[in-house]
Amino acid sequence: MAPSSQNARVVPAFGGAIETRILTDETPAQHRAFAFEVSFYSHLWPASVGSQKPPLHFHPFQEEYIQVLQGQLCVEDDQHGARILTPADGEICIKPWVQHRLYPPIRPGTEGADPVTTPIRFILAGQDTAEVFRLDLIFFENWYAYQDETVAKGRGMSLVQVMSMFDAGGSYLSLPQWVPFNRTLAVVLGIIIGRWIGGMLGYQPFYKHWTSDWSLACKKMAQSVFQRRFADRAHVE
Repeated sequence: MAPSSQNARVVPAFGGAIETRILTDETPAQHRAFAFEVSFYSHLWPASVGSQKPPLHFHPFQEEYIQVLQGQLCVEDDQHGARILTPADGEICIKPWVQHRLYPPIRPGTEGADPVTTPIRFILAGQDTAEVFRLDLIFFENWYAYQDETVAKGRGMSLVQVMSMFDAGGSYLSLPQWVPFNRTLAVVLGIIIGRWIGGMLGYQPFYKHWTSDWSLACKKMAQSVFQRRFADRAHVE
């Protein structure tokens, strides 16, 4: 997959430390729900985030595809452990139900951090699926924006809000390996806490001021009796 056009829409996060360029042209031909070109700028990483890794998680319904274009990227999963990907590795596939996370191999704010300004660039794409709650553009828009308003600015994150967003994105936070039936239980907890309890408490998976396709967000939220009240196309946060 080729890098995107310079005119493609960019979704920034973490004060510019992450830029996600939307590759709209490539998505239909690849039969994928989305395709992004992501750039990590380590020298811009917020001090409040430091060396924190993103949460370990999995997607029950979609394969996720990663292809490094420049630099090195760490991909950690429960099949291969932590591995460093480079452009020579080509595209890799994270299968459904595989617990994983990805991040720069040298974390900003740690000893030996690389001060160079050259970004790590990679393609991130997801399998198309008929599932209503799935990884797509509006999930990433809201997830990155929420992180910008919390972790990147030194505020605490709400676990219920995170679980609400992840559930709407067909994603679930991993539980410890010693927990019996940990993946199934993680999905159940994601639905009960994120969708049901979160909806009753007023937590939305999508917010209008963060969402480029509010009509699609409303259509998704209307599928749940607990989130239906948020599906107002005239609603402004």
